[in-house]
Amino acid sequence: MSDPFGTASLRESVLLAWGSSPTRLREDTATEADLVTAGYRDRLLTELAQNAADAATQAGVAGCVAVWLDGRDLHVSNTGAPLNIEGVQALAALRASGKSADAGVGQFGVGFTAVLAVSDEIELRSVSGAIRFSAAQTRELLARSDIPAASRVPVLRLVWPTLDRPVEGADTEIVLRLRDGVDAVALLAAMRSEAVDLLLELPALESIRIGDDDFRRTQRTFSAGVDEISIGDQNWLQYQTPRARWLVPVVGERVSPVGSDVLRAPTRSDEELSLPALLIADVRMQPDRRRVLPGARIAELAAGYSEFVRALPAPDRIAMVPVPSLGRSAVDSILREAIIAELRESAWVPVIGDDEVAIPTRATVLPGLTSELASVLAEVIPDLVRPEVSGQHQLAALAQVDVHRIGLARVAELLSGLQRSPRWWHELYAALDGLVIDSVAAEELGSIAVPLADGRTVTGPRTTVTADSLELIENDSTTTLPVHWARLVHPAASHPLLGRLGSRHVDAADLLADPALQSAIEDVHDDEADELADAVLALAAKVSDPSTLPSWLGLLPLPDTDGELRSADELLLPGAPLHDVLVDESPFGTIDQALVERFGGEALRAVGVGWTFSVIRDELPTGPDHDLDDEVSWWSTLTSDPDTLVAVRDLDLVDDHRWPEALSLLAQDSVTAPLLRDRDGYVAWWLRRHASVDGQRLGALRYVGDATFDGVLDALVHPHAEELRGVLAAADDLDAELVQVIVDQLAEPARTPTPAVVADIYRRLGAAVASGVVDAEQVGLPDGVRTLSGAVVDPATALVLDKPWFAAVVPLDRLVVGSIETSSSLAQLLDLPVASESITGEIVGEGSVSSWDREPLAVLFFVGLGLPCPVGEVVVHDELTVRFSGAVDGCASVPFWVTDAGVTHVRANWTTAQ
Repeated sequence: MSDPFGTASLRESVLLAWGSSPTRLREDTATEADLVTAGYRDRLLTELAQNAADAATQAGVAGCVAVWLDGRDLHVSNTGAPLNIEGVQALAALRASGKSADAGVGQFGVGFTAVLAVSDEIELRSVSGAIRFSAAQTRELLARSDIPAASRVPVLRLVWPTLDRPVEGADTEIVLRLRDGVDAVALLAAMRSEAVDLLLELPALESIRIGDDDFRRTQRTFSAGVDEISIGDQNWLQYQTPRARWLVPVVGERVSPVGSDVLRAPTRSDEELSLPALLIADVRMQPDRRRVLPGARIAELAAGYSEFVRALPAPDRIAMVPVPSLGRSAVDSILREAIIAELRESAWVPVIGDDEVAIPTRATVLPGLTSELASVLAEVIPDLVRPEVSGQHQLAALAQVDVHRIGLARVAELLSGLQRSPRWWHELYAALDGLVIDSVAAEELGSIAVPLADGRTVTGPRTTVTADSLELIENDSTTTLPVHWARLVHPAASHPLLGRLGSRHVDAADLLADPALQSAIEDVHDDEADELADAVLALAAKVSDPSTLPSWLGLLPLPDTDGELRSADELLLPGAPLHDVLVDESPFGTIDQALVERFGGEALRAVGVGWTFSVIRDELPTGPDHDLDDEVSWWSTLTSDPDTLVAVRDLDLVDDHRWPEALSLLAQDSVTAPLLRDRDGYVAWWLRRHASVDGQRLGALRYVGDATFDGVLDALVHPHAEELRGVLAAADDLDAELVQVIVDQLAEPARTPTPAVVADIYRRLGAAVASGVVDAEQVGLPDGVRTLSGAVVDPATALVLDKPWFAAVVPLDRLVVGSIETSSSLAQLLDLPVASESITGEIVGEGSVSSWDREPLAVLFFVGLGLPCPVGEVVVHDELTVRFSGAVDGCASVPFWVTDAGVTHVRANWTTAQ
């Protein structure tokens, strides 16, 4: 048989060594067993694939590996350089590889020992020849050579030539007769799981076929320095440095960091790593390639890692920073430290700009940064990390490389003193809005700069106010209102975020009620008056309810028709109806027509320029300090300070002859009309006392529909009489002045009140005096007194009825009747005697003594009235006659009489007489 590799001489030298040294056989057996059970366990496909890769590299062809089963024979074929004599010698030598220093990772060296894990019968077929290793043949030869052997013998020390050749298309084929107990199906399944890794680790291999499964690697350029490797539906990005290849899986469109793997040199070792990328490195390894040799320059493998990271798409770079953790091995710790050190010193962090990168220590990250906020802050904060890599889950990685992290408080600090347009600030607030998710974030932005409408920029929204649509529009040009008295946020900068940060939202009315405006009005200089007026009047035009505005706005200086500055409340609008009711010498001027055309009459009226009567309003007033006519007197009528004072100004300037027209103005105005109905308010009070129509005070006139004083007080004839009832005399609102008018006009013979009206009036007058509402001493005595008959008599002849039985003896034209209960108060008011003190009565004749409950007619009478029947004694007369003397003399028949002793005398038929 042909022996191209000289196997016979190899067997002869090995047998000679074993025969001359009994221990050598045992050493070879032990060494081979150690390599199988330790260094090369579970590395069958790995070791054979490494050899195939070396063969492909040596031949300069694409490496293709195929694995299949034929019964219990496992076949592994490959393309590449065929078997040579040096390779055979290396295989049989067991302790040394036949490859040169640069020949690759495994060309038939000790790694081939891995085949012994599954087989004791091995063939290696190549186009250059074939050999066999066999445990059975080794035992047989040892027996023939009288060399004692144990049950286990070395398999890869004795080699025999064979005549078999590799399958078509392959340059080399290895055939392993699987040992009993080896699960062939499981073995192929394990190889399938290794195939992808081997294609990544061994670039000389293009494909690996396991059974019917074909694994093929393709490679294309992804970007400068980065290749995309695909194996089936799996993809990786690869970057190569002089001593390493770095690969990171790609899922979808994004990289998917590994996190847990092992050092590959080039195939998998036992050195655990916790790096984001797979590392296939050129590093010195121990013979079994499971551990790094002591003294290996591991840190140098990290060189170029930053270029790898920079070459990746910007959104994927941060994921390539090793996350903080304890190293999984000494190698892992060294690599992590070296990678972090390199990343810290190289420019790779994606920052805002066109493909801009920065060194981490110079970059700044704002957690949660959005693209909108980034576009605003880019010009303020240099080297700001891009939004897509500023998420919370990326902060730990950025911190690893010392990227400076800032919060919202620092953003606010950096913006301090910045001069930008109001619109820029609005865009900033809008961009920040999404980051203010709680009170902590709001507090951090508490000092953010805010541009004001007057051109200033202040610190912190809490001191500012915001308002909507407060621009001044003239001639199709929009300008910002010159609101200097309040920290009004510029309308173009206003945003809801400012409200969340403490800015108070106001409207035009709020700004016009600001006490600071009052101070500004009081202190304004003539050269500033126009600007202040523009702001105030433009705001006033936007107020829906001018009645809520403070009265001190009337102090606003405005030009009159002569250009002279005067307080707004000293000016009237052109054609104002108030002109027609005031005295000729009134102090009012007329507003400049140009202001009317610019702002409109409503805005001018809102600040106090007159059209009709002006109203002042004061919340929680403390005294009569509003410059109102006779205000002190009105205040003295109050029992407590009012919550709100609302009053009409300048009533004392109305011409006495023009009050009917003035009353119409008051009644027709929606603001002043309600004040006419408030009898206790200043307006109604003042009009009752001081206003007059046809020479009569309004307080002495009655409403035409009120019959209480019919025939005594004259009725107001006015088209708005109904609205004016509150300024007229009222039966339930008597005072000394009205009582004086009433008693005086009751004494006028020309008046013709009915007895019922007279009696009711006297009842009310007596009650007013009795209750203390009216002091009788304050009312002057009339020249005459109207009696029940309607006659006006000399007071010396009149008597006030104080006891009802005296009505039967006093003539009606002398009798003044009101209420029996307040008769003494009425007598005091009119300075008249009462009947019981002016007349003495004496019963004439005797009657029969009885009791009320024994008199049927009495019982019937009181039951009919719904009153309880009196209890006590009563004297019944057939005819009751009383003789009287004093103010009235005579004798008369009466239905009943009560003596001074309190005994009641009645006529027998008194109830009928009643």
